[in-house]
Amino acid sequence: MLNPKNWFDFGRLGRKVLSARELSNFKPRQFSWNSEFYDNYLPDEKAINEIEEESKIRKSRGSVQLLRHYFKGYNNECDNEKKNELRLKLMNELKKFSNKTHPTVLSYGADSDKVELYSFGDLHKNPMPNFKSYEELGKMSNTIRMSQLGNFTGPGSYYFMDSIAELEKALIQYTQDILLKEGFELLVVPDILPAELIEGCGMQVEGHPNQIYRLKPSNLCLSGTSEMALAGYFSGKTLKVDEAPKKVMATSRCFRAEADGSGTDGNLYRVHCFTKVEMFATCLPSQSEGLLEEFRDIQRSLFEGLGLCFKLYDMPVHDLGAPAYRKYDIEAWMPSRNEFGEISSTSNCTDYQAKRLNIYFQDGAHKFHAHTVNGTACAIPRMIISIIEQYQTPRSLRVPDALQPYMGKTELRTTNLVPPVFLAKHKEKKPKKQKH
Repeated sequence: MLNPKNWFDFGRLGRKVLSARELSNFKPRQFSWNSEFYDNYLPDEKAINEIEEESKIRKSRGSVQLLRHYFKGYNNECDNEKKNELRLKLMNELKKFSNKTHPTVLSYGADSDKVELYSFGDLHKNPMPNFKSYEELGKMSNTIRMSQLGNFTGPGSYYFMDSIAELEKALIQYTQDILLKEGFELLVVPDILPAELIEGCGMQVEGHPNQIYRLKPSNLCLSGTSEMALAGYFSGKTLKVDEAPKKVMATSRCFRAEADGSGTDGNLYRVHCFTKVEMFATCLPSQSEGLLEEFRDIQRSLFEGLGLCFKLYDMPVHDLGAPAYRKYDIEAWMPSRNEFGEISSTSNCTDYQAKRLNIYFQDGAHKFHAHTVNGTACAIPRMIISIIEQYQTPRSLRVPDALQPYMGKTELRTTNLVPPVFLAKHKEKKPKKQKH
């Protein structure tokens, strides 16, 4: 057993041992998802023309000029080794382009704003007297701390305590219970993933700006959403047609290196680490559009069940991520921002991810790529903002009816029963000079 008196010396010795390790000797495990589709595919002139037309109205990291250059070089090259090198460059450039776009979204036009499809509640039309923001209420009750964190976690971080921590737990249980009834299978997923998997999902891990935390010198990253791990769960699998659609969900921590590192965008609204319940599905190509509508309707029922004031939008071309064929966003009323703020989205990625991650369905002798659909069921910090600000009254902070069975109470406390904790910055003591 360690002698407490020797603990400091032991810790100091441990730090010396760790610091003595040479990172150059670290050999990270190499992960590889070779795409069978891109290994066997070669675009023709027609396909490149279609990509060029799509890229005129939709942003992508790919260069049509480079694509044509590699394509021409490949066709004209006679040396097999150089031909293979050009083909590899051609495929790598091809992977940088975005998915195709749904015709309805294209009909909105390249410069269109988001299209409102549905709204619920009218709280935004009735300003609340003596309104307090979630930050004010969190400070008053000592249940949310976003300040005094600069010396160890920095801006964009938070603590939930007491009733707000209970509210997070209740939201997760409420969401999971509804998704289980909708036929979703609950998975627990890893938070550390290989860069190749993240890129296979259509997210960028290199360059600026990007939201991925890298764990160098390895090729591992912190997961920005459990969508990545759920997609990885199906990677390399061939499912039977009668299994479709295969719907799964996960609750995980999400890590985001946001472009605005200052964390000033509403504090809790944009943070570097948070909890989220995610929906994901693999399905037949004929099912993905209908499944996107199903995910959208589940989100609506979740937020209507909580009595939140929100709006549903069909998102325009310039708001689609690289994998998305079509995307719906839901925004809830947030009085402290004096606007609606995004609380969820759902996307149909068609076969974009499946081609990169080798996800298939098989019907007899016929094997074909799956389609994937994903959606946010509950992003905790923004749900906390919405509930706190929409459910306050002049005398109390009510708990939504749907969450009361999970919390065992009808109100959240709004007064400070526990003294707030302040963290002092650590200052190293300077050694005293010895007198001679």
